[in-house]
Amino acid sequence: MAHWLMKSEPGVYSWDDLVRDGATEWDGVRNPTARIHLKAMRKGDEAFFYHSGEERQVVGIMRISREAQPDPKDQNWVSVAVEPVRPLGPVTLKAIKAEPGLAKMELVRLSRLSVSPVRYEEWNNILQMAGK
Repeated sequence: MAHWLMKSEPGVYSWDDLVRDGATEWDGVRNPTARIHLKAMRKGDEAFFYHSGEERQVVGIMRISREAQPDPKDQNWVSVAVEPVRPLGPVTLKAIKAEPGLAKMELVRLSRLSVSPVRYEEWNNILQMAGK
């Protein structure tokens, strides 16, 4: 199983929205690198749900429930389906940046990227930070 981090502005679509809906189509991603990551996702992979914007924090874990297919809004891009697993933390970006073991994390290195891989050690480190 691979691990990912997927960002959303909480005012657009939040963790609470995902929990309420039970699942959603993760669409609207318009970055070539993020598209590569979406295409690499497999059913059963897990991803941190990250609130971007003002909050800047990991707030939950979601599971990829359907692999990439053409984005219904633009066939040149792709989307995946996700479902909530459990809430986390939150673990703030400030706390992540302060942790030396997370210095190479894509979230820190490529802060504008909306979908990124998370290494096994990074995943476990954030889970520990979240108290899980």
